[in-house]
Amino acid sequence: MPKKILVAYTSKYGSTRKYAEWIASALNADLFAAQTVKPKILSQYDAGGIAGVKLVTQNPCKNHIVFTVGLADPNSTDYSAIINKNFTPELFAKTKFFHLRGGIDYKKLGPVHKVMMAMMKGMIQRKPESEREADDKEFLDTYNSKVNFEDKRTIDSIIAYVKGL
Repeated sequence: MPKKILVAYTSKYGSTRKYAEWIASALNADLFAAQTVKPKILSQYDAGGIAGVKLVTQNPCKNHIVFTVGLADPNSTDYSAIINKNFTPELFAKTKFFHLRGGIDYKKLGPVHKVMMAMMKGMIQRKPESEREADDKEFLDTYNSKVNFEDKRTIDSIIAYVKGL
């Protein structure tokens, strides 16, 4: 019997939506913007991959698969602090996490995000050059431009995991 899968997402600038579309297509899953999902519907699904913390933490479904999308390189980024802040140990134990890399177009950023990025730039610039990591250098090199790290191949591990449930 085929699994009933829901992919719900929250996307401010489009990268998460693109990944959600790719994942839903590969899994023949239902796709919803997180704000349109009625919580009681989640119990009807065998698996849900959701980028919308409250939707995941406050509503049951058989399998939680959470994917994050951000500008930082997931291979060198520690997500434990934000995950521990948002997930109880019990929910953490029942959730599989995947981290994907998105992109940024500074021209499309809202005022709050522009300020945040400018503050980040200042923090990195104040570091001695010898203490800057590869991510810091990449950030400065790409600051105020359009950068896209989206890669459809990075969803392969998500697809394999869900198909293995």
